[in-house]
Amino acid sequence: MDRKLLDILACPVCKGKLVYQQANQVLICKLDKLAYPIIDGIPVMLEDSASKFSNEEEENK
Repeated sequence: MDRKLLDILACPVCKGKLVYQQANQVLICKLDKLAYPIIDGIPVMLEDSASKFSNEEEENK
């Protein structure tokens, strides 16, 4: 993931900062507990495409 792109991307729901998780190829919004997938190097920033995760899952990510 390009660092410059990561710096300008924000969660489409809360406009918060996203954390890149290379192992799972997702961008995570910790405030909304949403993980946005990265498919073929392209972040899919649609709320409908995001998956929810719990606090326990966050600790394991």
